[in-house]
Order: sequence, then C-alpha cells, then structure tokens
Amino acid sequence: MEKIYVLGRDAVPERFTLGPGERLRLTLVALPGVSADVPVRVDLEGEGAELDAAGLYLCPGDERVNFRMDVRHNIGGGVSRQLFKGIVGGTARTDFYGLIYVARDAQKTKAYQENHNLLLSDGAWALTKPQLEIYADDVECSHGATVGRLNADELFYMRSRGIPEAEARALQMISFLSPVLARIPDEALVAEILRALENR
Repeated sequence: MEKIYVLGRDAVPERFTLGPGERLRLTLVALPGVSADVPVRVDLEGEGAELDAAGLYLCPGDERVNFRMDVRHNIGGGVSRQLFKGIVGGTARTDFYGLIYVARDAQKTKAYQENHNLLLSDGAWALTKPQLEIYADDVECSHGATVGRLNADELFYMRSRGIPEAEARALQMISFLSPVLARIPDEALVAEILRALENR
C-alpha cells in the first residue's frame, strides 16, 4: 500500500497498523507556507510487516513544522525504514522526534531512521531527536541525524563554471532532497516542489 500526504491539503491519519506480510510506503510532504503538527504512529504487528516512510519539508519563511514519528515493532521479523529531509530558512522552525520501539519478543527486527536538515539562514532552526527503545537482543537498528548548511565549496565550483548563484543553490537543494523526490510518482507535485526550490 502506498500513501502520499501533502500537509495542509490532506488529513494525515495518526495511526497505522501493519499485520503479517503487510507493507506501507508512506510519504509526507510539507510545502512552503504550511505549519503543521504531525503525529504518526505505526504498529508492526506481524512477521514480515514492512514500513518504508519518508518525509520532505520546505520551510523558507516563518513556518512551524513538527513531525512525531512513533514506530513500534511489537512482533519480530518486521522491517522499518524512515528518511526525513528538510530545508529550513527565514525564521522557520522544524522539530523531528522519531522513536523506534522494539518489544522484548520482537526478535529479528530491522529498523532504520534518518533525519537530515539544511539551514538557509541564521534565523532558521531545526531540532532533530531520534530515539531507540530496544528490549530485544537479536535486532539490527540504527538512527542518524544531521543539521548543516549548503556546501560552500560546491557552490564556488558551480559558480566558477558559469552557473548563477541562485541556480547553483537550487541544484544543491534538489540533490539533497533527491532520495525523497524520487519516490513521489505525482509529477505535478514534484514540479511544485522544484518550483519552490528554484525560488529560494
């Protein structure tokens, strides 16, 4: 099952439950001008259950976007992957709270979570708080988080090749977001995201 939700347009369910062998490919998108609090809980309740979740957020102004991902492996043999990427500018603030919970009997669980952010201004703020709560001992779990800025060396290189600064910045942002962009089948939505990046 594949679900794509655009914050501010679509109502995002707060809870999903996956039984044995069920798969959910979930994508959350926050476009400029949208502030939202997004609590999502996913319970993996059967062997072979699989979650593939991703998020993309563009917050160039004074937006407030808060993702709270709560992924619970209650039964063993499940897999979850999360990748959230955001670009934050102006005086916007984003918060990512991500919990991976693995129950005592949920052996053979595989769970991965990443949250990466680019700050475009000194007034922008991105808080990232990944968390693992693991009670089983035969699992493969990891989490990672970064908050950084556009790469000055890459911008200099592109400018030295005649690429205007605004275009060079947009290209770097598109590259940063490409793993999430690639999973969005809605061409109109991708075009809307690209237009928003080109205007930064």
